[in-house]
Amino acid sequence: MRILGIDPGLAETGWGVVEEISGRIRPVSFGVVKTFPSMELSERIYTLGEDISSLVEKYSVDVCSMEDIYFARNITSAVPVAKVIGALTYKLKSMGIEVFYYSPLEIKLAVTGTGTADKHQVQEMVRLHLKLEKVPKPDHAADALADCICHVTHNTNLIRSKR
Repeated sequence: MRILGIDPGLAETGWGVVEEISGRIRPVSFGVVKTFPSMELSERIYTLGEDISSLVEKYSVDVCSMEDIYFARNITSAVPVAKVIGALTYKLKSMGIEVFYYSPLEIKLAVTGTGTADKHQVQEMVRLHLKLEKVPKPDHAADALADCICHVTHNTNLIRSKR
C-alpha cells in the first residue's frame, strides 16, 4: 500500500510517500509544495490541490494520512490551514483516495511512543523508522512522513485488535 502523508500549511505543505508491506515501511519520496504571499488566497489553495493531485498520480498513492488542525495554537493561522485541509480533502476524495486525519498528539505518540515529544525527537524517530541516513528536510516533509508512520501504526494496531 502506498501512503501519502500531508502536513498541511498555506505557505508550505509537507508531503511524504511511503510504501507499507506487511507492517514494514519503506520511504518512496518526500518534499514540500510552496505557495507565496504574493499569490491570491484562492490561487494558493488551488496550487496546493493541483500539486498534491500530481503527486498522487506520480506515486500511485492508495490512501492519505493528514495531520489534523490543532486549534490551541494561533487561531489566525488555523483558519487558512483549515481551508487547505478542506481543499486537499475534496481533491483527494474526488480522485478516490481515502483520507485519514490524525492529531499532532496521535502522530507524536505513534512515532516516538510519547505525546510530549518535541519536533527534533519526532524527526529523529522518523529517520530511524525509515532507516534514512539523515533527518528528512525540510521540517514539513519530515512531519508528513511522520503522518505516514502514524497511519501504518494505527492500522497495524487495529488489525491486531481484531484477531
